[in-house]
Amino acid sequence: MTPMFAKHTLSALRQKLMNRELSPIELTQEYARRMQELNPELNALISWDTERALQAAAQADVNLPLGGLPIAIKDNICCLGEPARCASHMLENYVAPYDATAISKLRAAGALPFGRTNMDEFAMGSAGENSAFGVTRNPADENRVPGGSSSGSAAAVAAGMIPAALGSDTGGSVRQPASHCGVVGLKPTYGRISRYGLVAFASSLDQIGTLTTCVEDAALLLQFLCGHDVMDSTSSLQPVPDFASELHRGVRGIRIGLPKEYVSSGNAPEVQDALNAAVAVLEAQGAEICEISLPHAEAAVASYYIIACAEASSNLARYDGVRYGYRAAETSDAPGDLYARSRTEGFGEEVKRRIILGTYVLSGGYYDAYYTRAQKVRALVARDFSQAFERGVQLILGPVAPTPAPKLQAKDMTPLQIYLADIYTVPANLAGLPAISVPTPQSGLPVGVQLLAPHFEEARLLQGAAALESAWS
Repeated sequence: MTPMFAKHTLSALRQKLMNRELSPIELTQEYARRMQELNPELNALISWDTERALQAAAQADVNLPLGGLPIAIKDNICCLGEPARCASHMLENYVAPYDATAISKLRAAGALPFGRTNMDEFAMGSAGENSAFGVTRNPADENRVPGGSSSGSAAAVAAGMIPAALGSDTGGSVRQPASHCGVVGLKPTYGRISRYGLVAFASSLDQIGTLTTCVEDAALLLQFLCGHDVMDSTSSLQPVPDFASELHRGVRGIRIGLPKEYVSSGNAPEVQDALNAAVAVLEAQGAEICEISLPHAEAAVASYYIIACAEASSNLARYDGVRYGYRAAETSDAPGDLYARSRTEGFGEEVKRRIILGTYVLSGGYYDAYYTRAQKVRALVARDFSQAFERGVQLILGPVAPTPAPKLQAKDMTPLQIYLADIYTVPANLAGLPAISVPTPQSGLPVGVQLLAPHFEEARLLQGAAALESAWS
């Protein structure tokens, strides 16, 4: 069945609301109906509160920039009075006592948070299969993964269950599921959006991002999510420009770098075809495509996983069954037994794997050999990008993932092989750069291409993404 609103963008829905062709209550009811209809098959949403959403819709001011528009929220971003479980048994009974800053900003602009999206537990995964609430399925092919960790957000938007969603991106967790599901995924510069109220995975890498049906919607949401926040010490003081003002200026005269390391024989034919098509489109629109080198690209994944797991080990240490989180029912009187049982039962296998790896690289005798060296590699990865931009490159083009969405429960893939699927996305997080995934026209499974820009150049990034989108729409 063709969804009533699946093809409508935020901008189009906003116009209908302002013209009184549609009320916020009617819009919310329609998306609630679609959630009820489609979620049993896709499992993109862990929960949604229709009554609460309708109460908010009744009070919505459609004259506000996002007035009356429902937005789904990844389950690791706090919304006052709603569960924030991070798709984990460890937090299955946790209800957020406050709004994340990103949620407060959405509400101030008139948006209606509606629905908690499924995810890989504590944002650890790239398939959407590590949730304590069951796997998320890809709307393009329900036997395929949607990508992760923002799996539910991408799948919900792609299926038309919601017009837009928030996700979080630690090493590609917005862009990769966007690519696999055929939507637009934007990760802004580190610090551009406050992380206050985002449950931490790896604090120096995490960034809230958006999943939308088009680039214009990404710019619209970003406009109201950005800004300095005194509650987040890493929040940027950079002024927030008008992201939509130059959205449709095109790319004529813009110099775009294509890393030779990203044109790899390891890419699936569909991925290489998508990249070639993007190059052709950009050149036809007047951009200059030039080959560049990111010599430390191959070391990025190893550096990322050491740093991310080390920070995860530290951040998740608080969940011990005493101060925070799930508490095992049957334990001895020994505190160590309580900690061990609570964490064993509360955390899933992938989370435990990463905690153990992170604890190992931070332990005595290994800190310098692994963690310190990983931080040095991180600096080299960031320097590669800086040098490319200093030489006149204004944007960088590349794949999002080496392959389209793999099949669910691919038992032949080891954890290492799964981690290597992040090879094209983790460098942006290590360097703190803004990046966006844009879907390409495909006859088969969705495949996206990725653009990266210098720090705080989201306007230029969106400009390049809009040029690609306009040629393919």
